[in-house]
This record gives sequence, C-alpha cells and structure tokens, in this order.
Amino acid sequence: MTLLVEGLSVDRAGRRLVDDVGFGAARGRLLAVVGPNGAGKTTLLAAIAGLTAATKGRVQLGETVLTGQPARRLAGIRAMMAQHFDCAFAYLVRDIVALGRIAHAGTARVANDAAAISAALAAADIAHFAGRVVTTLSGGERQRVAFAKAHAQLHEKICGGESAMLLLDEPTASLDPEHQHRMLVEARRIAGGGAVVVVTLHDLALASLYADDVLVLDKGRIAGHGPVAEVLTEALVRRIFRIRVGTTRTAGGRTILHQLDQSQEEAA
Repeated sequence: MTLLVEGLSVDRAGRRLVDDVGFGAARGRLLAVVGPNGAGKTTLLAAIAGLTAATKGRVQLGETVLTGQPARRLAGIRAMMAQHFDCAFAYLVRDIVALGRIAHAGTARVANDAAAISAALAAADIAHFAGRVVTTLSGGERQRVAFAKAHAQLHEKICGGESAMLLLDEPTASLDPEHQHRMLVEARRIAGGGAVVVVTLHDLALASLYADDVLVLDKGRIAGHGPVAEVLTEALVRRIFRIRVGTTRTAGGRTILHQLDQSQEEAA
C-alpha cells in the first residue's frame, strides 16, 4: 500500500503555494518533507489530507482515491496532526484525545474507544497528566496531546496494519529533545506497522536520523525526492537552505547532518 500524489497544485489569493507536486510514499518507510519557511510544506500536507482544496491533482492511498472523498470517509483512513494546537476551553486531556474517536461513532469500533485512548496516551507519554486541563499545559505538552488525538483516531489500523495514513505537521517544533526523539521513534514504529507516515520537519539532523525518504520543497516545487542519504547532500542543503552542514556516521551506518557554525565554515 502506497500514497500516490499526482500533479497536485494549490492556489490561494492569486498565488500558487504548491506547484505540480507528484511523488509516492511507501508503507514501512517514514517520509520527511523539508524545506525553507514558505516552501509549501503545511499546504501540501493539508491538501493530501483533504483539509485544503487542491486546484488540481489527485491523491490516492492504496486503491482508494482520496481526492473528493467525504470528510467522514477520510477520517476513517487518515489522521493529521496540525502544526498548532489551540484550545480555549477547560477540557481534560483525556477528553481531547477522545475526540479522535468521533470518526468511529455509530460503528462497532466504539467498543475499542477505551483501549484506543489508553494506547494513544501512552504513545505520546501523556498518561500521567490525562486528568489535567489542557489550558494549563505548555506548548510542547499540547503538541503531544494533538499527536495522541491523531493516534487514537487510527488505533485499529495502527494495531492491525491496515491501510492508513498519518500526517504530522512539524510535530517536534515545541518539544524538548527527549520528546522530539520519542515522537519520531513512535512515527517510525507506526510506519513499520504498515501505515503511510509523512512528517514535515525543519530540523535536518532529525530528518537524517529518522526518515527513510525525504521530499525537499522549495517555492512550492519539488527540489529533491528519494532516500535520505541520496537526497540530503551537502550541496543540496547549501543550495536550498543556504547553510553549510557537516556529516557524522552513526554506528548503524546512517549519515547524520549537523549545521556548521561560522568559524567551522570558514575553516572548512
């Protein structure tokens, strides 16, 4: 089962934010979408999820064409964690996570609600404050709540290896280092279980450490796509992001990027 995006474009207020983007993403492999601010990463994810209308193009997950599907149908097979999670009301964390189960109301899957919520709380490492009011949480803690909500929405498919897609928009942006790694380890686990997982990241070191494949966006167009080690080269990073990076090889054989400071760059 794969995600197939064909000729996807999104126009807003006379501007083309995503321009004729086409790529595939396979189950079992974590795809990171990277690019400078304004490159179109969030717009691309929202269009794939069906939350933003595409000007043209098509999105297909396995045998199912997602473009034009009703929201209720989409909610059963894909979940998206937005970049920002705001809640002005004094809901408990557990109740926010439970909102992810609305997609299954009126179906036999409601019997799994309690298990789905508990599994999601554990996956996001927030079980210990499930009874807290969400408005008392830090920005990073709220991001973990948003992740748990998306996790609960896809519980059966994550556990059963069914056709599903999880889209994570800047999930590590406000997290402390421990939970940045926890989040991406969990994303890799979900991908390994059979789901298509796409995550947008600004941290190229994290992308090089955890992603299998990378899609580089620049001004709404694809500047590179493929296995991380082949695409995230020092030359591409300097051209697209205008920074110099070095590389470190892990014991497992992965090449990790790290940004050079000015003194390192001058000495290089």
